[in-house]
Amino acid sequence: MTTSGAHDQELSAGRTHPRLVERERETAVLRDLVRRTAAGRTGLVVVKGPAGIGRTALLRALAEEAERRGLRVVETAGARERMLRFGSPGAPLGTAALDASAADGRAPARGGRSGDRGGRARAPFTLPDGTAAPPLHGPLLTYRQVVGSASVTRPTLLSVDDADRADLESIRALVRLMRTRHDLPVLLALGWRDREEPAAPVEWATRSTLEVIRPRPLSGPGVAAVVRRLAGTAVEAGFQAGCLAATGGIPSLVTGLVAGLGELRLPLTGAGLEAAGEGDVPVFGARVRRLLHGQSPVAVRAAQAMAVLGDGTATTTGAGLARVETTAFTRSLRRLEAVGLARASAADTWSLAHPAVRHAVLTGTPSRTRTDLHGRAARLLHDSGAPAGDIAGHLLASPAVAREPWARALLREEARTALLRGAAEHAVRLLRSCVPPGREDTCDPVLVMELGIAESRVDAESGIGHLTSVLDRLPGPDLRLTALSALVGALTRTGRTGRAAQLLAAQDTGSPSGRARLQLLEADMLLAATDNREAYTDLLQGVSLRLDLPGTTAEERALLAGRAFIAVSRGERLPQALSAADRVLLSGTPLTDSPVSLAAAAAALAYADRPADAAHVYRQLLEGADAVPDHLRAGLLALDGEAAQRLGRIDLALRSTAQALGSTPGARVTHHQTLALAVRLHALLDRGDVVAADALAGTVPPDAIDDAWQWSEYLAARGRLRLAQDDPVAAVADLTECGRRQELWQRTNPAASPWWYWAGHAHLAAGDPAEAGRLATRAVDLAHSADFPVALGTALELLASAGGERGRLQILEDAESVLAQSGAALSLARTRVARGRALLRAGHVGPARKVLRRGWDESHALGAHALHDEAHGLLLSAGARPRRAASRGAGELTRSEKQVARLAAAGRTNLQIAEALFVTRRTVELHLTSVYRKLGLSGRKELRSALGRARGGADAAPARRER
Repeated sequence: MTTSGAHDQELSAGRTHPRLVERERETAVLRDLVRRTAAGRTGLVVVKGPAGIGRTALLRALAEEAERRGLRVVETAGARERMLRFGSPGAPLGTAALDASAADGRAPARGGRSGDRGGRARAPFTLPDGTAAPPLHGPLLTYRQVVGSASVTRPTLLSVDDADRADLESIRALVRLMRTRHDLPVLLALGWRDREEPAAPVEWATRSTLEVIRPRPLSGPGVAAVVRRLAGTAVEAGFQAGCLAATGGIPSLVTGLVAGLGELRLPLTGAGLEAAGEGDVPVFGARVRRLLHGQSPVAVRAAQAMAVLGDGTATTTGAGLARVETTAFTRSLRRLEAVGLARASAADTWSLAHPAVRHAVLTGTPSRTRTDLHGRAARLLHDSGAPAGDIAGHLLASPAVAREPWARALLREEARTALLRGAAEHAVRLLRSCVPPGREDTCDPVLVMELGIAESRVDAESGIGHLTSVLDRLPGPDLRLTALSALVGALTRTGRTGRAAQLLAAQDTGSPSGRARLQLLEADMLLAATDNREAYTDLLQGVSLRLDLPGTTAEERALLAGRAFIAVSRGERLPQALSAADRVLLSGTPLTDSPVSLAAAAAALAYADRPADAAHVYRQLLEGADAVPDHLRAGLLALDGEAAQRLGRIDLALRSTAQALGSTPGARVTHHQTLALAVRLHALLDRGDVVAADALAGTVPPDAIDDAWQWSEYLAARGRLRLAQDDPVAAVADLTECGRRQELWQRTNPAASPWWYWAGHAHLAAGDPAEAGRLATRAVDLAHSADFPVALGTALELLASAGGERGRLQILEDAESVLAQSGAALSLARTRVARGRALLRAGHVGPARKVLRRGWDESHALGAHALHDEAHGLLLSAGARPRRAASRGAGELTRSEKQVARLAAAGRTNLQIAEALFVTRRTVELHLTSVYRKLGLSGRKELRSALGRARGGADAAPARRER
């Protein structure tokens, strides 16, 4: 709480010191002493406490109260040099000014604030008879005469701040004078800082003449009051508690902390206080250092030891580092606790009050002392069996000790641990401290290799240099292969795939295990190159992508998967590439093969218009919790979402991409997450949710888009979004840029990405059917030669839209026929709606209604709301009155319909099915007709794949009961 009411008005009105907080008891005692002195009585008060507790503020408040009551006020302070000597050339305690004022009846100038604060008088003092006081003679008589002459005219306040720094004999003499002269109307006020030395006025005075005031640290509400007064705003509870813990309630530290946070432009919140602990806080740090340097040398060493060791310092460990006895160390910590710098954390352990206090102590410790402390701390902790992680930081701060054999072994072990948890930068710092710069050739080659491996993840050039320098000096083939793996990875990430391939080709490993590891290294190189266009281009120019490996080992399958993925993306050697991908998936399992290689083989199938096969593999990998590490899961979910979106499973695509993206903001997505971002945009647009798609695209700043091929897919999705927003110019710009990037990546397979389809429609919307026709014609040619049904069907639909009326209906009919066999339900529904529109335009109303009705039903079942609304509008234009969409999906099949469908898919004839189920042939035909309608099929040929998709999770609802 704060001082208030009359107390505030008395002690603060018109004064320069801040209003006192939680000092009501102290100020009441001081006011009573002033009142008694004004009445002619002698008084002695000692304001005692640690530095920063507010002694000076209380003495100033006392002086202001004395002036208000008409007392003469003399203020001074003990000099650090301890020059307040009664026999020195200068007068004691400013008595020259006091004598001058006594002679003419004036109140003296406030000597403590106007130049007399150090205790030196401007002229030697004299006795009342005018003779000079003899030096070093009769000190008690001298003081009696001086004080007596001052109090003749009016009662006097003699205030000495920092009296513990003055000459103790002078102070002792004054105190004895107060004991012997009760008739003098003098109030002697001493500000006395707590020290470990026992000498203090308490031992020199009697209880009847002495008042001792010990200001207490501020409470939580008191801290809040100070902060509120300084900042002018309310204080949140978290900051109040944190500020109290950081300062111990010492007022000077509280004000210093608030001022320091203001200079750093940090908010007065718990988060702001936590951020302040990361560095030295202005004002606060200076006050901490000043407070610490006023302590004993043992206390300073104790604080430095704790600052080096950190929170939770054991008493024995801290005492050992400070090189003092445990009892002396504990006593010093108690002193530091009293001034708000330390706190007991647990049984027999200590911490500094706050990280900002620790930074302040470390900043005030000389550099050489700090380095020596860290080195001794490392050895002390090592000998006591502390964890390596606790010791490594001290070794980093003490380079000379870090190169000792025991320290080097510890740092290497800790670096391996850091690499395992993904902290490569920390591992590099640890290992660089073991390898003196410029002396790598004289170091252990295995140590240099370990440094190169760590550097290859954060500083590729340095890693390449170190790994290359020791590759031929390493003992044993296993170590060479380990170094080679990191070197190939670093070269690939920096675009030098050709050199990496040469290194692999130059290796001579006679053992089967050595050849297998080289194959695995090459597979890793292939997949890593797909994340770097320079590396990818270099790879295609100088590396053979043979697809004739038998795939009998996991390493061969990994190599085949990478090569097949690249070949399919380029649209080259497609039969061989697809055969290789099939071999990988037939022979490999999640238990024997890397999930990366299995996913790459499945992606090759997806980019060859076999998304259902790819989706089956992705689901197997995702459902095997132990098969996929967390850092690969986002990429696998993105691929799963892409396959689902290609199949028209919009809800599944949205679920998978949501899991892949998590809470990662658009500005920080990985390349795998970028693919998920693009797929999610497409799925939202498939569903007709343009607003959500626009909001998602808005999370990606322009500078986040880099050269990776996944960002090309994002540009395609964003171009489609602009088209849906009726902005064909922006759509053409995004999709044209996407096409340029696809050419640079040599992703010329039209089934690998649908960018050209949306680019064609953007050109149509912009009034350029010729360019749309060119894109469609090229896609038709490529898809037809590769036998990619989805790409061919969508390309034919675009070609029909870009061409004239003549031949349009036939082209659309061909497109519908091709897509009906593909399993791409959404592309089929979109083509049917386009064909229905063309039939309606040509005046074929009846056929148009029939085709549109199918597209209307299918789009409703898929959740493609925008396409469904478009079909609905066309049906109305054709004179139809659609009331509700038919129930669709495998979940709408009755139990009898499912039985008939399964038998038909297995190849049974209608007669065989009727005999097996004991029903008539006509009943079987009716059931099949209903099945075809609900699943959106045109006949028995599509039944097996449709039921397979349903079992894969597209429609998870149970079968309806018979009615």
